[in-house]
Amino acid sequence: MRKLFILLLVPLLIITSCSEKENTNFVFVEGGSFKNTNSTYYNKDVTVSNFYIGKYEVTQKEWVEIMGSNPSEFQGENLPVENVNWYDCVEYCNLRSSKEGLEQYYTIDKNKKDPYNDNVLDEIKWNVTINEGAKGYRLPTEQEWEFAAGGGQMSKNYTYSGSNTINEVGYYWCNSGDKDLKGTKWQWSALQSNHCKTKPVGSKAPNELGIYDASGNVREWCWNWHTDASAPKGRVLKGGGWIGADYCCEASFQGNYEANGKGSDTGFRLCRGE
Repeated sequence: MRKLFILLLVPLLIITSCSEKENTNFVFVEGGSFKNTNSTYYNKDVTVSNFYIGKYEVTQKEWVEIMGSNPSEFQGENLPVENVNWYDCVEYCNLRSSKEGLEQYYTIDKNKKDPYNDNVLDEIKWNVTINEGAKGYRLPTEQEWEFAAGGGQMSKNYTYSGSNTINEVGYYWCNSGDKDLKGTKWQWSALQSNHCKTKPVGSKAPNELGIYDASGNVREWCWNWHTDASAPKGRVLKGGGWIGADYCCEASFQGNYEANGKGSDTGFRLCRGE
């Protein structure tokens, strides 16, 4: 009887261990209204529900484990994956969910074009819908992303995610290379000669919730469409990146990019429902 108990207990311990290991890479975010006075949604009738969000941007190691190849320009297991478009990211979410026994959050129809997407630069236009209540991995909504980056219920009203000083929490064009370029005019040649690039995730200080790199390193895809009706339809990017200006790294900044767009400064972070 004792032998049978041990045999039954071993797989349970393995499952529990894997689950605990996975949970260490996610932060629980208590929902509610926006506390950060710098937020786009502060003092507006906008609330978010409880959710989990990745402590770190998805790494190249995590990407390769699911997708089998590495599209990144700057190679390194602990560097954020980049050169991924929005469609790549939702597909990753579903495949990782399936691998871990979770219900997929997205239904992806590659043979049907999204009727809302009229961006001529986007030739993919997969029709992607959500499965309400599914606990699989997904991209955060813009509101969830900004809420978490801004410190959630523990917000200290920082401009960037975790500080009012960008160098403390994020990599942008002035500090992502060999030397500090502050005071230098932005030029692509200056970034190249300074060897500016992505950095290992978690290298800077976290924000109030223990989230890293929400300001800088790579821009992060969100679920939502960009809200500027005068611009070509694109999905929201948040957080700025190693290649851009400090103001792009502000938690409230809303970037816009066609969903099939890729770049060496463009990655993502995972999210899950409670």
